[in-house]
Amino acid sequence: LILFYFPTSGPGILTQTLLNAGFRVVALESDLAYLPNLQSLENSLDGKLKVIYGDFCRLDPLVSGTLKPPAVCSDKLFETIGVAAVPWRADVPLRIFGIMPHTLERNRLWRLLFGLYECNSIYKYGRVELNLFISEREYMILKAKAGEVWAYQPLSVLAQIGCEIELLHMEPWSSFTTNLKSGNLAVPKSKWLPNDHLCLVRLTPQKNLFTGGLKPTNATTFIFMVKQCLAKPTSRLSDRLNSWSLDNGGELLKALEIPENAIMRDLYPEDYRRLFETLQNSSMFTETWFYDEVSESVRTIN
Repeated sequence: LILFYFPTSGPGILTQTLLNAGFRVVALESDLAYLPNLQSLENSLDGKLKVIYGDFCRLDPLVSGTLKPPAVCSDKLFETIGVAAVPWRADVPLRIFGIMPHTLERNRLWRLLFGLYECNSIYKYGRVELNLFISEREYMILKAKAGEVWAYQPLSVLAQIGCEIELLHMEPWSSFTTNLKSGNLAVPKSKWLPNDHLCLVRLTPQKNLFTGGLKPTNATTFIFMVKQCLAKPTSRLSDRLNSWSLDNGGELLKALEIPENAIMRDLYPEDYRRLFETLQNSSMFTETWFYDEVSESVRTIN
C-alpha cells in the first residue's frame, strides 16, 4: 500500500506512475480545487485509488479539540485506509511518497524524527517508510559524516541512528514549478552546502533501533543529549561530562574507547548512542535539572 501526498498532488504523473506499477494508492489532497478530478479518477479504478481530503504536513498537529480539515489525525487516517499496527521489527506496513514543502522544511524533519524515536503518530503503526523529495541541502545534512564542518549536526546523528537513508534520485530544480511571481527561481539559498537539486530520499526506520538501552520512553532524553552536545561542536566531550557533574568522566571515555581530547563534531553517531546507553546506568539522568532542560528543548522544537 502506498500513501501518496504532495502539497497539491492532483491527478499528476507520479500518481499515475504508482498506479501503473500495480500499487494500491491512497492520495492525500489538501487543495479542494483538485478533489473533483481525483475523485473521478478514483471512481474509474475499481478500488486501486482512494482519495482523502487532508494534508500530510498537518498530520497530528499539536492542538487540542476537534481537528479541522485538511489537518489529519493519524489514528483516523490509518483506520480509514485499513492499516493496522504491527510490531516494530516486522516488515514495513506502509510506504509514503511525497514532497517536503520548503517552508519550515527543517522543522518538519525534526517532527518526523521525534515521532520516530517516540513511536508516535505514523510510527505507532510500525516502521513506516518515507520516500520524500527534500532539498539537496537537507539531504547533505542527513548524510553528513562526523567531522564535516558545515553539515554534521544533531539532525545528522539522529537520522543516521534512526533510519537507513538511501538516495533514490536527484532532479534539478528546473524540472519543478518553482518560480516566484517576480520571475525568479524560488530555490532555498544555501551558503555552505550545494542545493541545486531536489533529492528523492528513502528513510526506512532501523529494525534494531530499540535494542539495548535506547527505548521510546527515554528517546526524548537521548535527542536532547545529542542536541546539547553538538550545540558547541568544537567543545570537548570531557568538558561536557564535567558540566554534567560526572566524577568519573575519564574512566567513562576510556571504557567507550573515545580519546580524552575528542571534540563533539568528531564523534560518530554510534558513539553518541553508546555514550547515552552508558549514562543510563549512571545516576546523572535522574537529576531534576536535566529533565527540566529536556522539557524546555522539546517545547522549543515543537
